[in-house]
Amino acid sequence: MYLKRLTLKGFKSFASATTLELEPGITCIVGPNGSGKSNVVDALAWVMGEQGAKSLRGGKMEDVIFAGTSGRAPLGRAEVSLTIDNTDGALPIEYAEVTISRTMFRNGGSEYAINSQPCRLLDVQDLLSDSGIGREMHVIVGQGQLDTILRATPEDRRGFIEEAAGVLKHRKRKEKALRKLDSTQVNLDRLQDLLVEIRRQLKPLGRQAEVARQAQTVQMDVRDAKARIYADDLVTAKTELDKELADEGALLARRAEVEETITEGREQEAVLEAALREDLPALAAAQETWFALNSLRERLRGTQSLATERVRNAAGSEDLEVRQGRDPEELEAQAEVAREQEETADAEVEELRYSLEEAVESRKASEDAAAEEERRVKGLERAAADRREGLARLTGQVNALKSRAAAADDEVGRLTAAREEALARAERAQRDFTALETKVAGLDAGEEGLDAEHEAAAAVLEDLEERLAKLQAEAQQADRDRSTLAARKDALEMGLNRKDGAGALLGSDLPGVLGSVASLLAVRSGYEAAVAAALGSASDAVVVSSSEEAIGAIEHLKTEDLGRAGLLLGGSPEETGGWPALPAGAAYALDVVECQAVLRPAVARLLDKVAVVEDLAAAQTLVAASPEITAVTREGDLIGAHFASGGSSSVPSLIEVQAAVDEATAQLAEAHAVSERATFETSRLESERLAAQKRVDVALAKLHESDATLAAVAEELGQFGAQSRAARGEAERLLAAVTQAQEARENAVAGLAELEERLAMAEEDPEDEPDVSAREELAQAARDARQREMDARLALRTSEERARALAGRADGLLRAARQEREQRAKAAARREQMRREGEAARAVGTAVAYALDRLEVSVQQAARARTEIEESRAGREQALRECRSLLRNLGKELEELVNSVHRDEMARAQQRMRIEQLEERILEELGLDAEAIVKDYGPDQLVPQHPDEDGNEREPIAYVRAEQAKRLKIAEKNLRALGKVNPLALEEFAAMEERHKFLTEQLEDLKQTRKDLLDIVKEVDNRVEQVFTEAWEDVRVAFDHVFARLFPGGEGRLVLTDPENMLTTGIEVEARPPGKKVKRLSLLSGGERSLVAVAFLVSLFKARPSPFYILDEVEAALDDTNLGRLLEIYEELRENSQLMVITHQKRTMEVGDALYGVTMRGDGVTTVISQRLRDAQPA
Repeated sequence: MYLKRLTLKGFKSFASATTLELEPGITCIVGPNGSGKSNVVDALAWVMGEQGAKSLRGGKMEDVIFAGTSGRAPLGRAEVSLTIDNTDGALPIEYAEVTISRTMFRNGGSEYAINSQPCRLLDVQDLLSDSGIGREMHVIVGQGQLDTILRATPEDRRGFIEEAAGVLKHRKRKEKALRKLDSTQVNLDRLQDLLVEIRRQLKPLGRQAEVARQAQTVQMDVRDAKARIYADDLVTAKTELDKELADEGALLARRAEVEETITEGREQEAVLEAALREDLPALAAAQETWFALNSLRERLRGTQSLATERVRNAAGSEDLEVRQGRDPEELEAQAEVAREQEETADAEVEELRYSLEEAVESRKASEDAAAEEERRVKGLERAAADRREGLARLTGQVNALKSRAAAADDEVGRLTAAREEALARAERAQRDFTALETKVAGLDAGEEGLDAEHEAAAAVLEDLEERLAKLQAEAQQADRDRSTLAARKDALEMGLNRKDGAGALLGSDLPGVLGSVASLLAVRSGYEAAVAAALGSASDAVVVSSSEEAIGAIEHLKTEDLGRAGLLLGGSPEETGGWPALPAGAAYALDVVECQAVLRPAVARLLDKVAVVEDLAAAQTLVAASPEITAVTREGDLIGAHFASGGSSSVPSLIEVQAAVDEATAQLAEAHAVSERATFETSRLESERLAAQKRVDVALAKLHESDATLAAVAEELGQFGAQSRAARGEAERLLAAVTQAQEARENAVAGLAELEERLAMAEEDPEDEPDVSAREELAQAARDARQREMDARLALRTSEERARALAGRADGLLRAARQEREQRAKAAARREQMRREGEAARAVGTAVAYALDRLEVSVQQAARARTEIEESRAGREQALRECRSLLRNLGKELEELVNSVHRDEMARAQQRMRIEQLEERILEELGLDAEAIVKDYGPDQLVPQHPDEDGNEREPIAYVRAEQAKRLKIAEKNLRALGKVNPLALEEFAAMEERHKFLTEQLEDLKQTRKDLLDIVKEVDNRVEQVFTEAWEDVRVAFDHVFARLFPGGEGRLVLTDPENMLTTGIEVEARPPGKKVKRLSLLSGGERSLVAVAFLVSLFKARPSPFYILDEVEAALDDTNLGRLLEIYEELRENSQLMVITHQKRTMEVGDALYGVTMRGDGVTTVISQRLRDAQPA
């Protein structure tokens, strides 16, 4: 076995696919520092299952993927394939070449494969561990590992020896057994606690079950009595309903009769109403004629009276005198005089209005002149007074006002400047405030983004934690299932261990013994018991190839006194005759069995015409139809024409046990796969969870930072806002102060002007008293002007009143003249009209008297016609009233009938509702429908009686409601007396008894399993101790020999720290180079320490050789002499193992069989060239 080929693609600096063809012997890998030589060693360790990123000189496992350079992009995965020549079969796999590959993806995913078939890391480690290559990778000695070996603890050095000796698989078996033992102990404790709890609950539950049995009997009485009472109620209610239905028929018949009579009466009413409607036009015409004639007669009488009156009026009008009014000509003359007076008054008013305006203007001028003179005189008087008081004081006041005005000017300037500066500060603060508001808006938007980012990261983290918790629970469940299945498999496998003669034969090395029948037969699932019953004792037999081997096996059992055993002989196939056809559902036992060809004839003879059926009835039917067939059920009951066997079986057959073992093995493999997947997925999710937690922490830190920034900006925003408000408030206060200062300045300037004027007047005018005569004259003139204005106003008002009184008088007199002339003309016309009307009235009176005589006759005829029609109509109306009275009476009767029917219908509806409610109550309480309860529990059914005290049946009795009510009352009382009843107690008690039995059996099985696991642990410990002791002794001897060669004249040995406990003892290294007395390794030089470590490793290599070793610059610290000694050992190791050496030493290169040069171009990618130094040696 040796390494044949190593292919790297995307691994560290090997960006391009690189293949190293390897052969037995020593292969040296050389090249400058940093070119990627050690990456080859890392690739070998990685592909063989190394899981530590630090062991691969990285921070995390993804670092093995080519990270890219300035001229080449990074890759998404790394892949390494190692091909091993397995011609000698050192690896436990049926291939001459074995290719192990491993792929790592950038997202953290990893894949393993053996010969291109996906597998697990555990599969790779198990494959290599049998050849001495364990997890510690002692066959790969990397840079710095020599010193690590020396600094290692004694227990760690023991691990190197165990790995080289192949103890790892035994350790794993022990760890597995211990885990099963812990799981078994936990289950055992739980089971014992559970049994204690179940035993504690069984007794009270038994009492509850007894009460429940009594309650069942009482409840049956309650149910029976209640059902009979309900049935009686139901029958009674339905009988009453039938009676009410019969009464309803009579009411409906009477209602139909009344409705028919009403229909006839309405028809008669309609005829009478039609006749009355036909009389209406004639009556209306007669009445209209009568009324028209009467009206005409009355009008003619009125006309006759009017004509008589007019004749009388015409005769009297001729004697009346014509009434005379005022003369129209006189009225017109008065109107002309009034017109002239009105014009004169208007002219006078205009003249007086003009005089008033002149008086007003004169008064204003006089008052202005008087006021001016008054001011002049007062000024003169003040000037004289001021001069008298002293010009000095006035001058002082003028100067003071001048100073005050100047100070006011200065104050206005100062306040104005201060206000402008405050406004500028307010403007700057407002600009800063606006800028900060914009910044705050941006920060708010960023805050929302950070909130969203944090929430999203938190949601991802929560989801990952939930998934991880769920996956961890699944992994724990898978581990528990795996432990349970492993324990079950081990327990079942122990059931296959034979202690009889068959077991002795199976454990012997006799030729021709092929195995047990159970292990060589494959039975379809569900048919194991049937096939075992059909085979009988042969199912426990041992299969041998021929009769000679059978005789030898029997003689061996007799000679060794090993007991008896059944043997099943192999042979060649035989021709079988035709077998009868089977009915549906049946199958021949031979068809459900698969086995090796050598065993097939014997099985065919044993299962000759044996059919598998579902049950005993089918077996009986089949055997009766075909006596040559033997039928066996799936439960293992066998029926033949002359033989039968069956019954219950507490011990399963070996075939059933073997099938259970196969099933447990498959389930265990599936559980292993589930556990591995769960472990891998848990690791992946944990990495994702850590990354998500980091993202959450980063997002939260950003959020806190943003909050702090927002708080600072908000504080600055408040400061700028306060500054702006304060500056604007100050500007407003300064504006008010400026206004006040300006007002004060204006007042001062105004006062100054007045004082200056007074001062000038005081200085210019003499000190004499002023002349006031002009002022008096002007004042008198003003008073006279005001009096004239008052007189003008009074005259104007008087003239206006007189003009208004004259206005319209002339028009009124003219209108009176015209009206007088019109009235006189109308009176003459009226007298002429009355004369003509009198003559016409005499003619009309004569004609009207003649017409009245003729009209009186017509009125009498019309009255008689109207009377006849009214008498006829009165008769019909009387008949209509009688008809309507009858209809009213019939309507009342019909209403009473309808109400009665409605009340009966309501009563029947209520009765039906009561029946439905009763039926619902029966269905709800008893689960019976109406028909069933009347049929089984009606009043016509006999009531069964309980058996007497002797258990004899009693005759049923007739139903009596009072007795059943009493029976129900007593039963309910007895039920209450029982108290609270657990209705599930019977089922729970039976289930708990069954569970107690099952758990007791399980407890015994677990105890046996625990005992078996302890035996396995003890066996493994013995095996580990034996293997380690042998390996230790070989390594110790080899170390003495190697140390003597590397340190001629020196002394070195390996010492056990605890020789009494070979299972846990550690290993110390003692080394004393020649010429030195020190033994402590820490006091040795660097080269000596390296040689000691090499001596230890070489002793491992020699004691337990491995197919290959990889050494990375282990001779770097050695001088030429020591290097030569080490190279001699390399030459020895080359005879049995393949060496791959990373070196810078020329002498090391010279002993190599092949040379690989490793270099790195400017693009940061490693390339490899090879050179063979000598012909290849056979493997």
